[in-house]
This record gives sequence, C-alpha cells and structure tokens, in this order.
Amino acid sequence: MLDFTSALYLGFAHPSASLPHWRALTLGRPAALVEPAGSRALARELAQFIGGEAGILYPSTLHLFRDVFQVSAPKGTIILFDSASYPIARWGAENAALNGVPIETYPHRDTAELERRVRRARRAGQRPLIVADGLCPSCGRPAPLPALTRLAADAGGQVVIDDTQALGVLGRSPTLATPLGLGGGGTLAWYGFSSQTMVVGASLAKAFGAPLAILTGASGTLKRIARDGETRIHTSPPSAADIAAGRRALIVNRIEGDTVRARVVRLAKLLRSELRRLGLQPRSELPIPMQVVATPSLRAAKAALASLDGSGIRALITRSCRDDLPSLTLLISARHTTADISRAVAALARATGVDSHSPRRRLEAA
Repeated sequence: MLDFTSALYLGFAHPSASLPHWRALTLGRPAALVEPAGSRALARELAQFIGGEAGILYPSTLHLFRDVFQVSAPKGTIILFDSASYPIARWGAENAALNGVPIETYPHRDTAELERRVRRARRAGQRPLIVADGLCPSCGRPAPLPALTRLAADAGGQVVIDDTQALGVLGRSPTLATPLGLGGGGTLAWYGFSSQTMVVGASLAKAFGAPLAILTGASGTLKRIARDGETRIHTSPPSAADIAAGRRALIVNRIEGDTVRARVVRLAKLLRSELRRLGLQPRSELPIPMQVVATPSLRAAKAALASLDGSGIRALITRSCRDDLPSLTLLISARHTTADISRAVAALARATGVDSHSPRRRLEAA
C-alpha cells in the first residue's frame, strides 16, 4: 500500500539506537515542580529557532493551549478564532469559555472583518486574543501575520499562532527557487518576524517526528504561563525519550533539513503539475507537503477514496477552508519517490474519471 496519509513530512524517524540512554522515562512529578534533564535547554533552543525570547516544552499542543488560554485570556478578554483554525487550539480554549470568556470566529483570513470585530471589542472594553494557524494546510497560505499583529497591538491585545503545520516546513527568506524558505523555523521565520507580540505553539510530531510541543513568546508571558498554567501543575512534562528525539530532530534538521525540504518541494511541484495536466486544480498556493484537490460532494470524495484504496493508494478526505466541501488530500514526505507520485496521479485519474490522455476537469477547485 502506497501511503499518502503520514504527516512525517521530512521523513525524520528517531529509532532508539539513535538516541542517548535514559535512566527513567519520567520523574513522576509535575512539570511545575521539576523538569527532566535537557528540557530547559531544548526549550531555549527551540524558542530561538522559532523566533521567541523563551520557551516551554509540553507533551502536546492540547496541554499547551489549555495553559495559554487559561493564563492569557482572563475576564475582559474576547477570543477571536480564524474559522479554519485547527481544532486543538479550540479545545484548549473551552475552559476559558466555561469561565465566561466569549469566543467568536471570523471568516478565514478575512482581516477586514477581523478589524470590525476588534473595533467592536474595543468599544465593549474587551481585549482581543486573535488565534490562527500559521500555515493553512487546506489552501497552503501562511497566516497574514503583519495584519494580525497590527490589529492586536492597536487594541492592546495579542496574537496566538498554532504553527504545527509550518514548523519544519516554512523558513526564512523565501524565493522563487526556495518557495518555502530555508531552515524550517516556521511562519515567523518565513515573514522575518520575532514572537515579541505573539504566542506561538507548535507540535514537533509532524515534520520533526518527535511527540512533544513547544510554546514560545515574550519572556514575561512565558514566565506567567510556566508559573500558573494548570496543565504544568497537574501533569507530567515530556518524557526523556521525547526530549531526546526533539534534540536529535534539531541536529538532523541543521545538517540535512534544507536538502530534505527541497526534495519535498520537488515532489509537491511534480504532483501539482501532473494534476493540472489532468485538469485537476490543486488548492494549495504553495508546494507544501499537504496537497488538496476539491470534490463536489462527500459522496464523490468517498467514491474517489475507495477507488484510490483499490489501486493501492492510501489518501485522506479533509474539509476545505474555503467552501467547507470535502477534498481529497495527499500528504507528501521525503520518503516518497517520483515513481510514487506518478502512480498516485494515475490512480487519481482513474478515481476521478479523468482520461490521462485527454485532460478534462471533473473535480473543480473553489
């Protein structure tokens, strides 16, 4: 089975033989009391890598965002979510909602509408907390960080970014030759920003293949979260194995990350050009690892997915950020080959009823 469902975009794996030995996986104490050896050093290194002053490690982004909203969204705050935000951050905000903090969504990337919401919040005496994904995997566009930070600063608010999809994928100084940039530091690096006015949370479990998360931002904000975050008080920190894998991921990324990212970009570009040749328009604006093709209905998406499965291709159905319609999605990793892409395209042609020798559009992009 040819698998296009794994989010291990860079193909990083951390077999036990590649990691240092540890005496115990966990200390049996909450993170607020004591952190495992190497935890603070890795958090500092990740924070610098992303563009923050300070960092805190968490077992997952669910743990991380619960503390962010608990500490950064007191009474008098209104949380404004981009409508396409990944659910994990929303789940993290649920406790704030139970405590009476209002939560609204604004249309995806619609900064004009967001500005109206922020102005309305200011008139009501509310401080806005603007939440968005750093990179939308559906349309392949980075969040409009310059506009978000300006709106938050003008209203005395703050921006919270979930950069899980961008960490290890986007980087500094994007060009036509390197459209995703260099280094893999994420959306802030892609824009050339630091996180002085933002709080950034990201999982390393996708591109970097390590099951832990990093929270970074201004040192004052991070000190309050480290001290008062209830998740840190009541749960364990990442295990020794997780920390070792995170450390190794940064080392491997420094040595070969840009080479591996360039390979992923080449494969994504190949898939996109072959899809266009068939008349199937990819939705993603950038050649990111997640490539999405629209379908007219859930029934059509399921039929196409079943056809792909019959051809030995494993893919996904996801929801579009633009029209809420289902989409066929292929996740490309550095472990794929050009032959894998050709096989997937041939299977997609059969699944969508497109004659590969006479391109016709059967699945429309929004």
